[in-house]
Amino acid sequence: MRSPYRALLLALVSVSTTVGALPSPRACDIPGFQSVLRAAPSAPVPPLESRAIWLDARLLRWPLMDSAGRFRLYHSANGQIVATPGGSVHGSDGALLLSALVGDVPPAVSERFRYLAAGATLAVAPADEQRLRALHRGQLVLVREDERGRVLAATATQVAGALDAMYGAAAKVPDLGVSVSRARTGFKLWAPTAQRVSLCIYRSGAGRTESIVPMKRDATTGIWQVVRRTDLSGRYYTFLIDVYVHGIGLVRNRVTDPYSISLTTDSKRSYIANLGAHTLKPSGWESAPRPTVAAAQTDMVIYELHVRDFSINDATVTWANRGKYGAFTEAESNGMRHLRALAHAGVTDVHLLPVFDVATVPESGCMTAQPSGTPDGESQQAAVSAMAGADCFNWGYDPFHYTAPEGSFASDAADGATRIIEFRHMVQSLHALGLRVGMDVVYNHTSASGQKEKSVLDRIVPGYYHRLNAAGGVETSTCCDNTATEHLMMAKLMIESAMAWARDHKIDSFRFDLMGHQPRAAMEQLQTSVNAAAGRPIPLIGEGWNFGEVANGTRFRQASQLSLNGSGIATFSDRSRDAVRGGGAGDNGPDQIARQGYINGLVYDRNALAPSTLTSADLMRAADMVRVGLAGTLRSYPLHTYRDETVPLARIDYAGQAAGYASEPGEVVNYVENHDNQTLFDVSVFKLPVGTSRADRARVQTLGAAIVAFSQGVAYFHAGQEVLRSKSMDRNSYDSGDWFNRLDWTLSDNYFGTGLPPKRDNGESWPLMRPLLADSSIKPTATEIRWTRDAFFDLLRIRASSTLFRLRSANDIVQRLTFYNTGSAQVPTVLVGHLNGDGYEGARFRELVYLINVDKAEHAVSIEALRGRAFELHPVHRAPGAADTRAALATWNPVTGTFSVPPRTAVVWVVP
Repeated sequence: MRSPYRALLLALVSVSTTVGALPSPRACDIPGFQSVLRAAPSAPVPPLESRAIWLDARLLRWPLMDSAGRFRLYHSANGQIVATPGGSVHGSDGALLLSALVGDVPPAVSERFRYLAAGATLAVAPADEQRLRALHRGQLVLVREDERGRVLAATATQVAGALDAMYGAAAKVPDLGVSVSRARTGFKLWAPTAQRVSLCIYRSGAGRTESIVPMKRDATTGIWQVVRRTDLSGRYYTFLIDVYVHGIGLVRNRVTDPYSISLTTDSKRSYIANLGAHTLKPSGWESAPRPTVAAAQTDMVIYELHVRDFSINDATVTWANRGKYGAFTEAESNGMRHLRALAHAGVTDVHLLPVFDVATVPESGCMTAQPSGTPDGESQQAAVSAMAGADCFNWGYDPFHYTAPEGSFASDAADGATRIIEFRHMVQSLHALGLRVGMDVVYNHTSASGQKEKSVLDRIVPGYYHRLNAAGGVETSTCCDNTATEHLMMAKLMIESAMAWARDHKIDSFRFDLMGHQPRAAMEQLQTSVNAAAGRPIPLIGEGWNFGEVANGTRFRQASQLSLNGSGIATFSDRSRDAVRGGGAGDNGPDQIARQGYINGLVYDRNALAPSTLTSADLMRAADMVRVGLAGTLRSYPLHTYRDETVPLARIDYAGQAAGYASEPGEVVNYVENHDNQTLFDVSVFKLPVGTSRADRARVQTLGAAIVAFSQGVAYFHAGQEVLRSKSMDRNSYDSGDWFNRLDWTLSDNYFGTGLPPKRDNGESWPLMRPLLADSSIKPTATEIRWTRDAFFDLLRIRASSTLFRLRSANDIVQRLTFYNTGSAQVPTVLVGHLNGDGYEGARFRELVYLINVDKAEHAVSIEALRGRAFELHPVHRAPGAADTRAALATWNPVTGTFSVPPRTAVVWVVP
């Protein structure tokens, strides 16, 4: 009787009964993406776990397994092994007898697999080693038997260690994927465990196959390759891969190329082209000027932007280009005018949310919800959520093909050339504004694994590319199916993908999603390789969060906050971010209101839910954490704390970690808002007292921007932060459609109060949101939006005016930055930083003092050490068009050494 598991499996695939036959051209065209050539036996159900791990080409570890008994490695080319405890093994083609390892595991191997628990460590006999390459192309089951051959325990194996050891030479092959030159087209695919690979070639993205070609396997590298003596540019291709899949049997997968440079609609077929061909380059591509590399990483002022958000709501963009790459070519649209103004003010880089090929946005026929409802209504989110799977919006953190441009942003997703040309034209247009272009990349996971249709890597080399848990399941701590860049060929894919973007598409920098899940060694190798490919330094920044199965260096030294110091690779800092905003990224329910931040009322402007137990010490502790960010989150910077101790930032506690973790200022990214979590405006709606005026809400927003602008390190701003962007309080708008992600470049609306955000991630907080969204006094008018924009531009001009805000080294910061108004006697709502510009290149000023007063009241701060100095307001404050006229009301008394700062104001004084 067929089990439910087997019935489900067979319903998902079409079945072929011909095992070993050469595929016919029909195999390239039949519906579906896989065929079972020889099904695995129906028992056991579910399949064996994969608890034994190959350490290298001949060693196996079975964690937590008693080493007593006899161990055999059974093999079957067609995947027919059944090993049931208490019975004997059936369906194998034979077995290798393994012995307990005598001696130690080699040090490099031991280090790589340091996370494994103790257990039986087994070795293949030297005489059998040569057989293993062939045996890995079928089913392997490790069995512990008693003296009569009865199964005591059985497990499948995790193969990455063996494949890296056997086929490591593949990592040095430079041209995986498709390569086109005159009268020649070559194809290479790494599939060492495949039994056969064939190439399907199509004349178009939708027509029937033109030809099917057998590929030849190289035994040393495991690479399958074929060369056609003609230029096939403009055609499409897929691979047919006959491979054993654990729990399913021998399968024929039709799959696209993981090294695809472009694809047809919905990524059904890979595109054949030479990216150097003139037909794939927009006019002027080769000669167009490219912004110069930043003199120092700290000169970067980054603006994070989503391609669709940028123009989908912009009526000054032609209809066909809205939400597309092409919108960036319309130089006089409202959006492009805004980007031009940002560039003139001091933004240096635009970082695009994922623009590689993603899995969840239909590339043709996608729809857009048109909601309506009251400011606090549920109907808007219901309409958006009902259409989420079919609409045109997603952030794009669901990788499908890492090195191909996303098709939904192209005018014609069906044509592989179009998305390449239009992507490049977008880059060229941003470069023309003087803006460097960065990409948000997501190499830490894929959108699918196993035999799912949108799984690419796992259907080529099953069980290799993803990080597995102790039972052989794919780890999902990143929210999706985690990749294993500690494996040679996954690291190679990541590195060569980044190289291609920098070399072939002129990408200037990268922002790595959940970079802490990558090994530091792989990231440093990527840095070297991508610089060489681009012929210029390519800055790398990323999320260095420390969590999941790799946390605290469990598997390798991570590319995380606490373990990247000295690398020059920058990580986002949550130290100042959380102190400024209040609470933490995971807050929900009443905590979102109760946990106020430094700029939105902590202690000095309590809201209705703020704990009465908080004291000035709590406010001073938050002020110190903001100073950590202002000092570049440096390990070595000495801070006089609210406890009247002077200690390096590395000795200040932040949630059980060192507050200061960077070795140099270029290794930290400062921000108070990005695409994740609520916008700063929405967070402050939660935390500010309900009666706070619109004007004061705008000033609070500007204080957050001022802290980032004055902080040492890389400055990072989310698109719309400068115009009070709201997502109607959505905490996670990744799939919330255009409705909750809109931007308005007419600067008349920030979209607060456009309905309750999707219940999926916000439902628990709806009772708290309803009265706030319904309160029309909170929603800003065009006056507040335009003022905030202009004040933001002034902050950018101030940062750009002097390298003192962008100091080059830790030593420079220690020597030149001094905080005043610190310790237990401070005015806790006022931050004061002094920068010594004497002899410093680009300083422009001999001295500079910034003051940030977050309080509702004016404050005066006396600084004895600065008495007698000839300070004057920064030229930006004195300019006729200065946005924040309140800053001009600040005063300096050189006789008493006293600065007075108006309420909720950031002001800079200089000595020319």
